[in-house]
Amino acid sequence: MKSLWALAATLFLLTGASLASETDETVTFDVEKMTCATCPIAVRKAMQRVEGVKEVQVSMEDESAVVTFDSSVTTAAEIGQASSNVGFPAKARGSE
Repeated sequence: MKSLWALAATLFLLTGASLASETDETVTFDVEKMTCATCPIAVRKAMQRVEGVKEVQVSMEDESAVVTFDSSVTTAAEIGQASSNVGFPAKARGSE
């Protein structure tokens, strides 16, 4: 029985290591108007609500957010708009 659990745990770890899909993309956003400690929380939550977003890291000091998302489900523009909609304009770096 122990070997069955060991096999199951190994399979879980192996499949978990390959959760990133070929359509995953990571984009850095410049985020405006973050002035207090709760601002990055609002930005993170807004971006996380976009379907297809997998991870969001927000830095008030750098006025930025790094977002990993499935590009077959959403776009950088949609993620930036979600932040803008809650009062923190966000634009993907390198976009015009």
